[in-house]
Amino acid sequence: MTETRARATTPEDLARLFVERANAGDAEGLAELYEPDAVLAYPPGATTVGREAIRAVCERMLAHAPRPFQVEEALPTVRYGDLALTSTRPADHTGGRVQVARRQPDGTWLRIMDRPEIRPEAGAE
Repeated sequence: MTETRARATTPEDLARLFVERANAGDAEGLAELYEPDAVLAYPPGATTVGREAIRAVCERMLAHAPRPFQVEEALPTVRYGDLALTSTRPADHTGGRVQVARRQPDGTWLRIMDRPEIRPEAGAE
């Protein structure tokens, strides 16, 4: 890799970096926010496993998603040792976005599990 990208020094940095890279159309940079064997619950109803598969899903998502992406309201982070549960209140009212991040040996953070949306059940709104 010839390009150096900013790294998450806190679990909360991951959401901001995701938005910045998505708005830049950087699918590879999005995938770098995940551990090599991370699990992404996207597209809806599917599970994507591994950084390379996540990169491919991000490429497809960026090809169709309207831009710009916005940083959403963060809910309080819950930490347990080297794990952190982060979440945001989605601007598109899909329900909730939840991620689990793990502190890396160098002190930075990467996502290990990501559920970007929960669609509300009919009549639940």
